[in-house]
Amino acid sequence: MESLRFARRAALMIGLAMAATSALAADYPTPRDGTWVARDFRFHTGEVMPELRIGYTTVGDPSGIPVVVLHGTAGSARSMLTPAFAGQLFGEGQPLDARRHFIIIPDAIGTGRTTKPSDGLRGNFPRYNYDDMVLAQHRLVTEGLGIPRVRLVIGNSMGGMHAWLWGTNFPDAMDAIVPMASQPTEMSARNWMMRRLLIETVRRDPGYNNGFYTQQPASLGLANVVYATGTNGGTLNLASIAPTREAADRIIDQRLAAPPPADANDFIWQWDSSRDYNPAPRLDRIKARVLAINAADDERNPPETGLMQAAMRRVAHGQLLLIPASAETLGHGTTGNARFWAEDLRRFMATLP
Repeated sequence: MESLRFARRAALMIGLAMAATSALAADYPTPRDGTWVARDFRFHTGEVMPELRIGYTTVGDPSGIPVVVLHGTAGSARSMLTPAFAGQLFGEGQPLDARRHFIIIPDAIGTGRTTKPSDGLRGNFPRYNYDDMVLAQHRLVTEGLGIPRVRLVIGNSMGGMHAWLWGTNFPDAMDAIVPMASQPTEMSARNWMMRRLLIETVRRDPGYNNGFYTQQPASLGLANVVYATGTNGGTLNLASIAPTREAADRIIDQRLAAPPPADANDFIWQWDSSRDYNPAPRLDRIKARVLAINAADDERNPPETGLMQAAMRRVAHGQLLLIPASAETLGHGTTGNARFWAEDLRRFMATLP
């Protein structure tokens, strides 16, 4: 009976939250989708793609203050238009009010409407990395949209790591960066170990057939659920929503029943692209003001290692916001909910020259 009451109470709270945030989501201009083709795109491997299609979404008028928003792994531009994110930032009077700002959200290479392995090359697609993805984003903004410099680059998770690379690879391209749920340090430790296991689970499935499968490998959905559960959600939050084995089983059953990722090659390439991420040697190149935002219970970027604090000491104009862990935070997923940091972003933007 207690577990039933808990489930009903949780369902009610989720419903109320969705109703409240839906109202917020309607308070900004209608997003517009577009595509642009980068000609003769050269990957870090030396491979050249004659035409790299880049999908993107914009919010607001092109005459507004330009802001680049970057999504996480396996996401897309549209995945940033949630009530919890865009609904807290792009509306009237909010920190990135789209009446004043021109929001640009690219689909990273291998995701959304941007060219990806499943478009035809499959296992022969170039083994792109984060530097390639950021180069494509930069070319979209500067060549495709004709904007030489933006006010802000803000990104979450993979998008946060991309924001760091915008700062190191294109130091004159922005006034400020806000990297979230990320560190400007080498991909390593649990973060890479779990990614490698995720990749190998699918790659070693006989059904994968070196990327030339006739149907999606059976391991794809399970690998995704294991990784997401092991590296996201927050310890205190999971203890709160799954206080019994029965409650924990219900959550896992729901996740296992969800549709798996659409394509195994796209999935592997997306996660593998982080393999050589390491902006640390180039941190002294960053000219932009930096507000780094992490969560204290982030499973992939645990603050107790001290790596983030040491890296921030090398950023000339940087500050770190560490969101305290609680039953409401979601570990690595915390920064996907802008209510935890929207006012900090507003104050930071007000300090920019």
